[in-house]
Amino acid sequence: MSDRESHNECTTRLIDLANQLKNEGHSQQLVSAALMAASGIYATYISAGNDGGLQPSGVDKVVMMYRRNLEYIQERKKAERAALEEAGES
Repeated sequence: MSDRESHNECTTRLIDLANQLKNEGHSQQLVSAALMAASGIYATYISAGNDGGLQPSGVDKVVMMYRRNLEYIQERKKAERAALEEAGES
């Protein structure tokens, strides 16, 4: 399995878990906040281990990674929407 395929599988599994939590009655806002918290905790763990914490420059790097990822996701969503609209006009 390629890195991209592994990434997509992990992403899908996390979204499935988020939807499961929502379906169990947790609000979407709570689930989203929990996913962000878990991601932040895991990013800190990967960078600094269980006993460490990020320096301000490390926090800035993680924030920039999140920003770039969100920008990429929004670009893809816009492109997908445009492709669907174009296909509908044909």
